[in-house]
Amino acid sequence: MTTTLPQAAAAAAGHRPVRDVAVVGWGAIGRVVGTALAEGALPGARLTRVVDNRPLHGAPAPQADLAEALAHCDLVVEAAGQGFVRDLGTTVLTSGTDLLIASTGALTDPELAREIAEAGPGRVYYTGGAVGGLDLLQAVRGLGELTRVRLTTAKLPATLHQPWMDAELTERLRTATGPVEVMRGTARDVPARFPRSTNVAATVALAVGDPDRVEVRVVADPGATLTRHVVEAEGPHGHYRFEVNHAPDAANPATSQVVPHAVLRSLAALTGRGGQIL
Repeated sequence: MTTTLPQAAAAAAGHRPVRDVAVVGWGAIGRVVGTALAEGALPGARLTRVVDNRPLHGAPAPQADLAEALAHCDLVVEAAGQGFVRDLGTTVLTSGTDLLIASTGALTDPELAREIAEAGPGRVYYTGGAVGGLDLLQAVRGLGELTRVRLTTAKLPATLHQPWMDAELTERLRTATGPVEVMRGTARDVPARFPRSTNVAATVALAVGDPDRVEVRVVADPGATLTRHVVEAEGPHGHYRFEVNHAPDAANPATSQVVPHAVLRSLAALTGRGGQIL
């Protein structure tokens, strides 16, 4: 992207240029992120375009297709789901535009992960979303490999139902009076089966560096008024346990309420504003 004279002057004065942001996906995550940007919540970023495949009314920035957004923006925030990352992630990066990915579950496909990592000149970033402790997991990798990593996710049964489930499992979810284990596998297997509910598994895998090393257990719990994620990791250098319990988003219970605010925090770090804990 060519640096304009006002941007150069700002840089010379010790100020960072403002990022022009396109939000892709105007749902539970994108709407909160885009509205905050439009209201000036992040001085280092402004909402310039909104991309969604549905006609929008009252969006706080012009709605555009991806090509137009890439022509006007230098940063794309993905809040549209794994399909966008698979189909158009490299398109964003090869255009020279940076990409912040919320739907990390798409990256459990090793071929796609390689393509995204190698694409450019745009840079790719990932947001931590609904889970914590990722910075520590990344740090302890410097001491050696973790010998075991486990993630247990518990959500309301209705948020976990998937088209591939057979009649027996569907009935178990419908009639559950207590916790029901829905699936057990690795962070490579599980996000593909629950594309809207288990991005946390892929995010933990990104921090650990190996999706096959992360054991994932998905639990349907009719009493789960809060969505629960428990990460347990161990190695010769220590033992670690992180538990988070989030209120689900009212409009989309498959998403935790905190996720768009995690995206906004990531954007604040990218724009270099404020004293971020990185």
